[in-house]
Amino acid sequence: MKKNTNFFERITELIHYKRFRSVHDFAINGLGYSSSEKLNRLKKEGTRPSYDILEDIANKFDDINVDWLLTGRESMLKRVSEFAGGKEILPAPIISMHRKTIDTIRDIQDVPLYDLEATSGLVELFKGSSGEAVLDRIRIPGIANCDGGVYVKGDSMYPLLKSGDIVLYKKVNLDKIFWGEMYLLSIKIDDWSEYITVKFVQKSDLGDEYIKLVSQNQHHQPKDMLMEHINAIALIRASIRLHN
Repeated sequence: MKKNTNFFERITELIHYKRFRSVHDFAINGLGYSSSEKLNRLKKEGTRPSYDILEDIANKFDDINVDWLLTGRESMLKRVSEFAGGKEILPAPIISMHRKTIDTIRDIQDVPLYDLEATSGLVELFKGSSGEAVLDRIRIPGIANCDGGVYVKGDSMYPLLKSGDIVLYKKVNLDKIFWGEMYLLSIKIDDWSEYITVKFVQKSDLGDEYIKLVSQNQHHQPKDMLMEHINAIALIRASIRLHN
């Protein structure tokens, strides 16, 4: 851990570790302050924290090493007082953030998680007309820009994806496909209905008017599909599996 960080920078690192959106979010929802003014004053070089800030952080987050917060010494997390075979177990190391990461913590994207059953389909969802279908927000540092997330249904991509997993997607045009990548697709069944699925998209042997949709599950056969039957398509950026 660097010794030359100031108190505000260590608070920012704590905010990143605890996954708050910003200093304001940490002050309001983490410490129960009415504003972030008290913490923002600590940005000024040489400003010292008041005792009540240290006390509030220590009371709210009992895993945080207050000595680290005050001086920058030792590690962010307290030493774990457990032993296995006479050997002390220490918390996993915290990776020091680059200054750029600290400065851009406010810019971590909020990805809306949508309920597809509450929308009129993937096409309408991609048009941005389904704000009422947002179930929650997902925040994962370091991933490429995403437009949204949905729950996976079915077993065609098992074991890579299983029903109930979440995929985060980025809308693309059919002429911008990266062959072999995984996509979320809306396939036209008739004038009133669509089939929504996740597949690997490959070039078809039938010509440029087709694409080949390939499943991970070996019990699902590849299928060539006319491009004109694809209503909407999005590149899968990330997947999330929830474990009970």
